[in-house]
Amino acid sequence: MKYEKLLNLTINNFFMDITVNENTVLVFDLDDTLYNEIDFLRSAYTEISKQLNPDNWELLFVNMFSRYRQQLNVFNFLSETYAVPKNQLIESYRNHKPLIKPKKNVITVFEKIRKNNGKIAIITDGRSTTQKQKIKALNIEPFLDLIIISEETGFEKPHKNNFQLVETKFKNCKYYYIADNFRKDFITPNELGWKTVGLIDSGLNIHNDAYKYVEEKHSPNHLIFSFQDLNII
Repeated sequence: MKYEKLLNLTINNFFMDITVNENTVLVFDLDDTLYNEIDFLRSAYTEISKQLNPDNWELLFVNMFSRYRQQLNVFNFLSETYAVPKNQLIESYRNHKPLIKPKKNVITVFEKIRKNNGKIAIITDGRSTTQKQKIKALNIEPFLDLIIISEETGFEKPHKNNFQLVETKFKNCKYYYIADNFRKDFITPNELGWKTVGLIDSGLNIHNDAYKYVEEKHSPNHLIFSFQDLNII
């Protein structure tokens, strides 16, 4: 009984109420926040394996994904085995149309934010074409008031520029940043006085080195296990 009470207390501490109105801006990271980035990798590997070995692509996919899990260079293997330039493989990876979906409850959270007249933005590091393809595949464009991509601005997190673009676009608001990467995501919004929310790694994150960055400047104000822990009111 004591253990159950302690467990309930611990889990409840990860729930978070966010009051949203027309002066609230919720900014989200993209990769491993709104969707699982490993699904993008799987999608790209599927397309590449079908291109290189259409008659037995499933076995090639297994080979590729196993090599990835063992931290081996998949593109070097493919280039040497199939005599395909490595840069061509990388372009196929980056520019394919991904089969990905939002994490559970993301759309519900977005719908509640919009219902309360709040603003939604994305700050993401990456190439413009790749990140826009992801956003399109997730079918979240209609919810977004602002999309900031590092290749387009010339600045990556934790540089202040992209966060200040949000403040310039939506002046005198309360800002939230919801993200997953302890290394770079929370430093700047913490410095700017934003409320920061960290999405705990479910075991699927591409970058899984949070243990290196648990000091205060890297840590979010609040932690959640999933979007089901966000209560928009």
